Amino acid sequence: MSKADDVKNATPDRTPPGSIGAKITELREALLLSPEDLAERCGCAVQVITDLEGGQLAPSLAPLIKITRALGVRLGTLLDDDENLGPVLTRANAYKGSTRLKGLETHSDAGELSFFSLAEGKAARHMEPFFISLEPSQDLEHSLSAHEGEEWLFALEGSLEIEYGKQLFILEPGDSIYYDSIVPHQVRSHNGQSARFVACVYTPV
Repeated sequence: MSKADDVKNATPDRTPPGSIGAKITELREALLLSPEDLAERCGCAVQVITDLEGGQLAPSLAPLIKITRALGVRLGTLLDDDENLGPVLTRANAYKGSTRLKGLETHSDAGELSFFSLAEGKAARHMEPFFISLEPSQDLEHSLSAHEGEEWLFALEGSLEIEYGKQLFILEPGDSIYYDSIVPHQVRSHNGQSARFVACVYTPV
C-alpha cells in the first residue's frame, strides 16, 4: 500500500467543503501526511487534528497557528473564502452587535471567544487582524499557550487580563499591548466582564 493510500485511509469523516476542517484535510493530504504525521509536526495531540478535521472541535487560534506552520501556509489560507488583490473594506455593521461572529469560535478556560476576521479575502497578507468578543469563564484554572509570532491587542469595551509569562496586565478601553507570542500567554476577561477588542496577529511562514 502506498503512502497516499495510508493517508487516505487515515482521513476522518469529511466536513463541508470550504470549512476550516476540510481545508486542513486537503492540505495535509496534499503533503501525503497522516493525522499522526501532522500532529507530530505541530506538537498537537492526534485527537486535536482528527476532531478539527471532522468538525467535532471548534477551531481556536493557537492550534491553528501551529497547524498552518506545520503545513507551510498562512493562517489566512484556512480563514479565507477567496482572495482579493486590492484593499479589503469591512464596515462596522458587519460585526457590531453580533452575538456569534464569523470565523473562529472556541470555548476554553479563558472564556468564550468569537473571532471576526477583518482581512478575509486579502491575498498574501502577513498580518491577521480580528475583532474579538469575549465572554467570561467560570473556570479558575488558566492554561497558557505559545506560538511563533507577535500580537497586538487594543481594548474597546470591558476589561481584559493578559497573563504573559510571570506578568499580568490589565487593559481598560483605549489601552493596547504588543508582545511576542512565543512567550506563554493568555487573554481573558477581567473581573467577570464581557469584553470586546481588536487584535492583530503576525505569524512567520
